[in-house]
Amino acid sequence: MTAPTTVVVHRDQESLADAVAARLVVALVDAQSARGVAHVSLTGGSMGSHIVTSITRVPARGAVDWSRVHVWWGDERYLPAGDPDRNDTQNGDAGLDTLGLEPSHVHRVPGPDASTSAEASAEAYAAALREHGQGSLFDVMVLGVGPDGHVASLFPHHPAAATADAIAVAVHDSPKPPPDRVSLTRECLEHSREVWFLVSGADKADAVRRGVTGAPFETTPAAHVHGQERTLWLVDADAAAHLER
Repeated sequence: MTAPTTVVVHRDQESLADAVAARLVVALVDAQSARGVAHVSLTGGSMGSHIVTSITRVPARGAVDWSRVHVWWGDERYLPAGDPDRNDTQNGDAGLDTLGLEPSHVHRVPGPDASTSAEASAEAYAAALREHGQGSLFDVMVLGVGPDGHVASLFPHHPAAATADAIAVAVHDSPKPPPDRVSLTRECLEHSREVWFLVSGADKADAVRRGVTGAPFETTPAAHVHGQERTLWLVDADAAAHLER
């Protein structure tokens, strides 16, 4: 059974990013203390990169042994390595590459320069997850949410969102460019001790409301991804505007 959902509202995007960064540093230290290593899955977009930049400024970041942190992504655009629209490229430019991560612990989704298709990329990413013990749990799954309620690259009413019994899935005809992507499945996203939704902006207020109140999966995939121990909606005041408080 999944844990209850908690909503934490921050004043604005800047305070949200800084608070989440500090929260993540603590979570990584706790994971390493309990299990020796930490596995975190990051998100892309402006908010995902904003969090990474904030982490580089957290004074306590030195408490983390970054060489024992494994980094994954919940989804990736099927583009060549280094493309500026890839989540890993954006996170790297935001400061991820300066934290002292072991390069072999940064698990990137293969693009068309390294795989023959999005399906082959999904299979390779799933194999990497199995190889590195992610038959166990992610310590923290960090996810953004779109104005339509999508999470990772699981879009409302899209056939790929309903994929079951798989770790990763190819997504074609995405309603957002680029059309081809690779995403972890809902089942894999939920294979996490904690799931954190990071949401900023008034344009996402209705998606937050639907996600928190449990709208149907077909219309709001984000409403149906939960952590095994904790689910947090970490939002700014604009994104929380449609919530009852």
